Amino acid sequence: MKICDLYDLNHTIAKDYLEKFEYPWEALSGIKEIIISLGKCLPKEKYDEIAENVWIAKSATVAPSAHIGAPCIIGENSEIRHCAFIRGSALVGNNCVVGNSTEMKNSIIFDNVQIPHFNYVGDSVLGYKSHLGAGAVTSNVKSDKTLVTVKKGTEKIETGLKKFGAMIGDNVEVGCNSVLCPGTVIGKNSTVYPLSRVRGFVKENSIFKSEDNIVIKE
Repeated sequence: MKICDLYDLNHTIAKDYLEKFEYPWEALSGIKEIIISLGKCLPKEKYDEIAENVWIAKSATVAPSAHIGAPCIIGENSEIRHCAFIRGSALVGNNCVVGNSTEMKNSIIFDNVQIPHFNYVGDSVLGYKSHLGAGAVTSNVKSDKTLVTVKKGTEKIETGLKKFGAMIGDNVEVGCNSVLCPGTVIGKNSTVYPLSRVRGFVKENSIFKSEDNIVIKE
């Protein structure tokens, strides 16, 4: 569940920031500030500051109907499609897709991530080459509004956070219309079946078919 186990930090400009923490959810509270700090150092020959604290790579494509709130960085060769709603505090890496009617806030998106259709990503970190199928969402607030805990078997880690979506490792595939409950952590190279409800910790190299049916990839 640690950053070093979930992510190759060479695939995000937030590398130095994330290296300060042991667990990825510890980085959530400072995303706004690190985006502003990183944005001010971006090369002007590659990025335009289209509004205060909103930096978009010159090679990125942004649909006219998309909304991009501050602060935000959109990386090189990324595509922000029709009616995407980026509310702010969003760091989008290189070669990413944020698609039709996808909503995002307070999240770090590594390079080559795809969240292309009707997704919600809030208070989350998505690793290199991870992909959310159509309609898959990260639920970031518990129904009873209590603080989120991360569950690993019988162990519970208190996060102290009211808003905490999902920590998704590198090369994770999440099937269509799945719900990742608050505090979900998915290890790298894992696959989640469509229509799944995921809670707690899923080991790397796993296939999540249901809560009681998780198998290791051969």
